[in-house]
Amino acid sequence: MPAPLRPPAAAPAPAPQRPAAQPLFDACRIGVVLRAVLAVQALVAIATLFVAPGFVDWLGLAAAVTGGALPATLLWLVAVCALRRPMARWPRRLQYAAGVLLGAASAAYGCALLRFTGVMPSASWLASGLAGATFAGSAMVAMALRASGRTPAATTARLEELQQRIRPHFLFNTLNSAIALVREAPAQAETMLEDLSELFRSALADPDQPATLGDEIALAQRYLAIEQVRFGRRMRVRWAVDPRADGARLPRLLLQPLVENAVKHGVEPSPQGGKLRIRTERRGAKVVIEVVNSLPPLYWADAPLPRGHGIALNNVRDRLKLLHDVQASFRAGVDGDHYRVRIDIPAEEEP
Repeated sequence: MPAPLRPPAAAPAPAPQRPAAQPLFDACRIGVVLRAVLAVQALVAIATLFVAPGFVDWLGLAAAVTGGALPATLLWLVAVCALRRPMARWPRRLQYAAGVLLGAASAAYGCALLRFTGVMPSASWLASGLAGATFAGSAMVAMALRASGRTPAATTARLEELQQRIRPHFLFNTLNSAIALVREAPAQAETMLEDLSELFRSALADPDQPATLGDEIALAQRYLAIEQVRFGRRMRVRWAVDPRADGARLPRLLLQPLVENAVKHGVEPSPQGGKLRIRTERRGAKVVIEVVNSLPPLYWADAPLPRGHGIALNNVRDRLKLLHDVQASFRAGVDGDHYRVRIDIPAEEEP
């Protein structure tokens, strides 16, 4: 029995970085600002319908109330965003209390604009303050639920399903390879089992806790080190890792399924093997992640090769949207004779 091919030395794994403490709600996101403004505009339009006698009167009243509601909303968003870091260290109840008080104060500011400019001399301070506090509390609850991944329920189910990405046949292949190496290369077999243990530890970790890009790179290197033993020289991997991007936050176990797909659909079906390239780069306030694999022949042994259904890619897209909202982008598709997956996410803010 020929000795198994030894995998090439893997690139040194970057030191894992711990993400900074995160607040219960984050008003610094573009998506949050857009949704808050649209929600306030919708509420103003509906509320003024109750008191406006006609369409023209309704337009004028809605425009007047918007002149106070919109600045108040933006003031609250700016204040909560500016206090984001200190609030992350506060107890949960204190964070909510501060947000509600800021909402009431911002609404009072909007009321002052309407009264002192003469647009609405009879604007009520009490009603404005209560409306601002109620809106702030509702917005904070919605943001906290979104940040924790508890809404909607269908997305939660998909996230939990995606955690179980270590496929059974991959486990069996790894164990068989380790058994074959026990006599020929016991140290290599031990390293392979350690890598497998780390993969399963990450698969069983709490899905609500995000990881860093550095953590995900280290995990993908362990996965590819295992697959390298099985494929040998048929699999050629190239890394281009930017250490400045390692602190960016990702949903846990997000990069490994993309790398696994590249091996499954790019290397495994091809008689001559394939190439993989994993690249990370920090570009200002953004981090770019690319996973590229060569494409196998369309036909092999006179039968078309099976193609994936895109389930893993859809799940990755959903998880990115849940964590980073509109600040993240995900693109995947054929690029010449390669398949390219590109992810853009916000870079970790400087402390």
